[in-house]
Amino acid sequence: MDAWRFEAAVDAAAAAPPGQALEHLENALALWRGPAYAEAAADAWVRAERSPDRAAAAGRRAAGTGPACPRAGRRGRALDAHVAEHPWREEAWRLLALALYRAGRQADALAVLRRARAMLADRLGVDPGPRLRRLEADVLAQDPRPDPPAEPVTAAARLWTRAAEAYDRTVAAGARSRLESTVGLLRNLAVTGGSGLAAAREHRLAAVTAAEEFGDPELIARVIGAYDVPAIWPRSDDPEQARQIVAAAERTLTALPDDTAHEVARCRLLATIALEMRGTRSPRGPQAAREAEETARRLDDLTLLAFALNGAFMQSCTRAGLAPRRDVIGEELIALAARHGLVNFEVLGHLIRIQANSALGDFTTADEHPAAADALAERHERPLVCVFTHWYRALRLAASGQRARAGTAYRAAARLLDGAGMPGVEHGLLPLARLCLHLADATTPASRAAAHIDPAADTDWGPYAPWAEPFVLLRTGRHADARARLHTLPEPPADLLYEVLCCLHAALTLELGDQAALQTLRTRLQPASGELAGAGSGLVTLGPVDHWLAALGTT
Repeated sequence: MDAWRFEAAVDAAAAAPPGQALEHLENALALWRGPAYAEAAADAWVRAERSPDRAAAAGRRAAGTGPACPRAGRRGRALDAHVAEHPWREEAWRLLALALYRAGRQADALAVLRRARAMLADRLGVDPGPRLRRLEADVLAQDPRPDPPAEPVTAAARLWTRAAEAYDRTVAAGARSRLESTVGLLRNLAVTGGSGLAAAREHRLAAVTAAEEFGDPELIARVIGAYDVPAIWPRSDDPEQARQIVAAAERTLTALPDDTAHEVARCRLLATIALEMRGTRSPRGPQAAREAEETARRLDDLTLLAFALNGAFMQSCTRAGLAPRRDVIGEELIALAARHGLVNFEVLGHLIRIQANSALGDFTTADEHPAAADALAERHERPLVCVFTHWYRALRLAASGQRARAGTAYRAAARLLDGAGMPGVEHGLLPLARLCLHLADATTPASRAAAHIDPAADTDWGPYAPWAEPFVLLRTGRHADARARLHTLPEPPADLLYEVLCCLHAALTLELGDQAALQTLRTRLQPASGELAGAGSGLVTLGPVDHWLAALGTT
């Protein structure tokens, strides 16, 4: 009976205003006198029922419910005690740091977070989880609305366990419905970020392979097309897996009847091909994107159109100067997603408009969208969104010439990428951002920017290595080697950093004198005249494209 009363009081606290919530939590904890179920301590079922809920309730009581709590003055001492009692609980550290920051003690909050990071690394060999990393980034960025506490999920967790058990008992192990349910689970898992996104990526191809074993093209099409997870970054996290999924989608398109009954399935397969061929230069990607969008519009299926528009966005980086097209896509996504409750695509639309308007130098419009995206992410538990909004805020500082503050903001934003499950975004990005900060625009010599490269920190340039390594060689005075590398630079990939890599090539050309490359670079950059180089990524910039065109044209 006490256990039921405890659960009821904790659930009541979740729905109550601050003062009443604290009272409910104190009443719940007052029921706890010594070990739980002591008279049945030897029974196996007791282990699953014991103290996790008590520790969570104690943490929430220690934290109060925000600065407005009438007993907020006791929170610091209570949280110190809670951390001492539960030193391995990340949530205890997070609550203490959050309370210190809200009390105006930023330095103390950072000290707590760094102590937590060191303890977890030294004693357990693990990195802090996403909520601790996000709070650290918020504190470093002096965010006025730092990391809001997660909603209690005790009742939801119990429901999940019971429903999963019932499903496992009821649905046959080899049923097709299990496979389709698995894809739905992976789709939801992907938007949780971190290990969830990595797990979804790991198991997605296995789901497609399992569907192909049934030999039913309609089932395969449903399994492939159901994974309509919005994507904002046109560089694949796993290029080999993307290639295999495209191949499976193409096989299924060939096997499906070409009739009106299968138009939706064919459209989803085409949108998948457009998404998975991101960053490539094959004409098949843009072709699939066009066909998917045309089909979705003809069918007047707005959910399908949102998915198809994501494919169109992914194929809108085939050359420089396509930011206006991307802005139109973002605007349409926001409008249709808001009307039809497609939260993931509404968030995607806001992120696209941040990028596109940054490229166009319209920061007044771009600034309208981070708060909207963050609000949706907070309400619907989409933790990866803050990665892109934090990087955008660092870009804003860089674009306004605040180099030191931008450098700090970039380091904080990079911490959010650590463990976020997005290697296609993370790999090499922080060193690239630092190089762009010091190069800034066409007026800075490449050798001066190269002097700021930190040989201890800037070691892994990831996919940007071909464009960064000549700068590294310049830093050590190896001009002949840098010139030799310059002659081998390929055209940049078809993604949102196309203009940045073209400008890095231009900076090296201007420094080292490669006349043969001048016209090629002018041709590549000319369509982006009037834009900010690279700002369409929402991450970094190298100043106005027109300055680079002028420098290339007068050499």
